[in-house]
Amino acid sequence: MYTSYIGKKFLRLYKEKEKKTQDYSAKQFFDEVFFPLFFDSERHLMHVHGSTFFQAVSKNQLANDEKESIFRLNRLREDIRNNKISGSTYVGYAAGAVTATTSGQVTNSYHSPNEEEIYSSWIGQALGIGVSGGFVMLLQEEEILFSLFEGWKYYRQYLNQTPNVKDKQIETWNGQWVTHLFSDDFNKDRPLDGFSVEISEVQGNMAIPTKSWSMVIFSLTKRFHGEITAYAYNLSQTNTTLGFINIYLPEVEYLYELNDKIFLNKSEVILNRKQISELETFYNFKSACKIGTIGLKALEPRGLREFMPKGSVDFAQGKEFKFSDKNSFQIFQLYQIWITAMLNKTELLQLASDVAKTLIDLESNQSGREQTKTTQNRTSKEIMETRTIKDFIDGLVDIISKENGDTFKDVVVQILKMPSDNFPLFNTLIRFEYYYQKTKI
Repeated sequence: MYTSYIGKKFLRLYKEKEKKTQDYSAKQFFDEVFFPLFFDSERHLMHVHGSTFFQAVSKNQLANDEKESIFRLNRLREDIRNNKISGSTYVGYAAGAVTATTSGQVTNSYHSPNEEEIYSSWIGQALGIGVSGGFVMLLQEEEILFSLFEGWKYYRQYLNQTPNVKDKQIETWNGQWVTHLFSDDFNKDRPLDGFSVEISEVQGNMAIPTKSWSMVIFSLTKRFHGEITAYAYNLSQTNTTLGFINIYLPEVEYLYELNDKIFLNKSEVILNRKQISELETFYNFKSACKIGTIGLKALEPRGLREFMPKGSVDFAQGKEFKFSDKNSFQIFQLYQIWITAMLNKTELLQLASDVAKTLIDLESNQSGREQTKTTQNRTSKEIMETRTIKDFIDGLVDIISKENGDTFKDVVVQILKMPSDNFPLFNTLIRFEYYYQKTKI
């Protein structure tokens, strides 16, 4: 199982950094480091479905003054020695009984895991990064693995200091920790400075909230600049595997770069990196993984489709964007940045602005009769509501003139070059520019 692979990878790194001998085993790490930190207390750091650590212990099972936690540890050791292999002993494995919900994972191709693999699977699971939707990502970058390990002790400290908060949330904690670790506020000499967890109520209990998958991805761009691969899954009564997902961090970083390039010298509201990284996405994590890779497309801002021409894409509503406060201007700029990044041609933003200005100028032309002005108003609206390149060009033909001919020629040339899937995005860019410039009149 991949949890075991990550656990063993971490252990090799741990032995190197801590000057351990090569024969230092996963069981030794489990006994000396993992168990005392995670399970030698009634408030555990991690949940493993069906595990001995969450099974009741009666008083008559305890010998002399034996602690319940030690009894549970010995029970796990015995199950492993007796080859009682299931998801409760080997994390991520199938259920032990053939009638259980995850027994379908069992095939003849499975080899019997050895002790090293089993104990490593616990370590690997504890290095998972929880994201919204109940899923966990396993990353294999050494810096991430060791940094998550160093964050475990702070989670134990946090639980000891906040007894009213739900325990067994190590994956959720890892998500909080990694976003702090790669933030501008992180100080390696004082690692807890600037780190705060805003507790929320989850199913009636106070708990650490799960970070959104996009915030975790954005945080990784601080330290990593290429492509990384995540293994995504969920372990519960029924296990769900999303598989290996490639994450294209340069595409994510491009949003920051565009923000600086487009808005740096403008006096309007400017987004900072933190505001960009906190964007809410149209896709949840499972849907983002279904795209096949995580990059710009997966980071589509939530709410954008409300303002795209009706019928141009699924859930498009064709609403008019309203500028009401500072937040609306920030959302407007976020939409602009993402669309421009998707179009991958910054000059299209200026072209969209030129087209919007031309449409507004046509509407405000007072030289003709009132009926002509009304017609031009209606035509401008119809152009911005078009769903296809053909309808858009036909609309421009109806209102072309000597004054706007060059602009319309440029826009026709550009849209004929772009993939048809990009046209709704470009038309939406025109719509945003149109509504924005209307606020300046």
